[in-house]
Amino acid sequence: LIGTPQNDLASSQYLSKVCGVEFSPAPHFDLEEEYKLQQTIAKLIEEKCIRSAHDISEGGLFVTLAESGFTNLLGFDAKSADGIRKDAFWFGEAQSRVAVSVSREHAEKFRKLMQASGIAFSLLGHVTDGDVKVDGANWGSIEQWKDKYDNAIGKMLAKELESEGALGMI
Repeated sequence: LIGTPQNDLASSQYLSKVCGVEFSPAPHFDLEEEYKLQQTIAKLIEEKCIRSAHDISEGGLFVTLAESGFTNLLGFDAKSADGIRKDAFWFGEAQSRVAVSVSREHAEKFRKLMQASGIAFSLLGHVTDGDVKVDGANWGSIEQWKDKYDNAIGKMLAKELESEGALGMI
């Protein structure tokens, strides 16, 4: 994880959909911090230090990691940061954070470039063959999460149409 985790759920999908809070302030954002982060990501790409990069936005870190694994059906085994609420860590949408994957062969070069950048970074965990584990708990497989992600709207519409008795008319 590149960037500083924030104890912030403001305006997140989690806060809206799970907690029922529709109106809240904008999530954490600092323009200077964002600029410095993006310059660092560009340098890491130029130096071929990272295999993938995904900004943390709608849905938070959990959705970012899941989306990153969908294409090749790769899961993850990751741990929360200490001192941050777990829901804020996994589902907060504060800006200026990017989840990257780094091969073992580039790990030391990555670490040195990150230390030189002055931007906070931490090891979240590792990529798996499809299992999704969060703080040691099994959260299922990446295939299950991909199915939920890909079919959520269709399932919601089918349920709505079924409850209205309109499904047989289609």
